[in-house]
Amino acid sequence: MGWLADEVLGDPRRGHPVAAFGTWAGWVEQRLHRDSRTAGILTEAVVLTPVLVLGTAATRLPPVARAGAMAALTWASLGGTSLGREGAAVHHLLVADDLPGARRRVRNLVGRVTDDLGPDEVARAAIESVAENTSDAVIGTLVWGALLGPLGVLLHRSANTLDAMHGHRTPRYARFGWAAARLDDVLGWLPARVTVLATAAARPLRAREVVGTALRDGREHPSPNAGPVEAGFAAALGVRLGGRTVYASGAEDRVVMGVGPAPTATDLPRAVELARRVGIITLVAATGLRLAMVTRRAGASGRDSRGAS
Repeated sequence: MGWLADEVLGDPRRGHPVAAFGTWAGWVEQRLHRDSRTAGILTEAVVLTPVLVLGTAATRLPPVARAGAMAALTWASLGGTSLGREGAAVHHLLVADDLPGARRRVRNLVGRVTDDLGPDEVARAAIESVAENTSDAVIGTLVWGALLGPLGVLLHRSANTLDAMHGHRTPRYARFGWAAARLDDVLGWLPARVTVLATAAARPLRAREVVGTALRDGREHPSPNAGPVEAGFAAALGVRLGGRTVYASGAEDRVVMGVGPAPTATDLPRAVELARRVGIITLVAATGLRLAMVTRRAGASGRDSRGAS
């Protein structure tokens, strides 16, 4: 149900829980920020405590109420529809030769400096973001929801939001944001690998190339999770991603992933469609896993009840 709500409605337009969480995290940061890892660890612990409490409480609700909570949290946490809309918007601006507009619009997807990007560089930035955010905003929610229920959805989305807020290599966050970045790396590790496998399944004729490129090129990326995902998308789309990337903190010469040509605007709709297929494949697998876990737990509970009687 949460997936369907995201498909039909996209992100909640008012009172988005992620925005409320960001406000809470910002309030705590203002009071606890110090230029140290210890302060960062303390901040993340304080910020995540109510998340853990709420997630645990939702997990212990009666079955019907728990299912409703799971659907609502999944809807609020998924970002696939909004991600696809942003990718499509950048594509439309590029094909209309509105490069300034495309540069501005792609800022909704990336944290890099876009002022001097050419059309193909804008397309590359958008495709890389579609790939990475498919893992972060779609697959992560489905995987952790399947494994831990409402608690998993809340914890993963909160950790991902904290990384977006604090996990920067800037003077303010280089040490303070260490805990947020590492927690997001840990919780994002499994979804990233699931994303690679789902990408291979979505492109069966390129499956071996997808996995091979993710293993070969992805490991050279500075992010242990974004690297394999972006490399897998590069292979699936038959394009080349990575290379020089400019941030406010400076330029990075990243590994080139894939062996195809540089992406163009025409590759953006293909990336959005690939992301959608990857999400559907993971949804089916995650739903099956969750149902199997619930059925097994119910069977074990029934056997325990009969044994006690």
